[in-house]
Amino acid sequence: MRAKRVLFVCTHNSARSQMAEAFLNDLGKGRFEAESAGLEPRDINPYVVEAMQELGYDLSGKKTDGVFEFFRKGRLYSYVIFVCEKETEEKCPLFPGIQNRLHWPFPDPSTFTGTREEILSGVRRLRDAIRARIEDFLAKEAES
Repeated sequence: MRAKRVLFVCTHNSARSQMAEAFLNDLGKGRFEAESAGLEPRDINPYVVEAMQELGYDLSGKKTDGVFEFFRKGRLYSYVIFVCEKETEEKCPLFPGIQNRLHWPFPDPSTFTGTREEILSGVRRLRDAIRARIEDFLAKEAES
């Protein structure tokens, strides 16, 4: 059976989509092939790199990608999942052949404020929420 291709999209491809991609590629055990992209790619958030490293995921060398680049290349996906606010989703291109377009809004960690530890704590909560959503997605996919 061929792996289902999934694209996670967020504004900058610097946090939420990167975490979702890492979790799905790991926990999906070859049933899924995930990528991530953003409307305005930026460097990966260092708090995200640190929080993911705590669970054994190394995002330090990951580059960010632009969603329009993937669109121009004609990439096809079974799922395009938006992990950002609805306004960002509305600016994205419609990929041909998409079977499912989902919206999983998560807060943008670049807006987190406070001390270093408070921001990192917020990123950890976000990381754990994204992982839980991926686990739920995988459980539902296993049932279908």
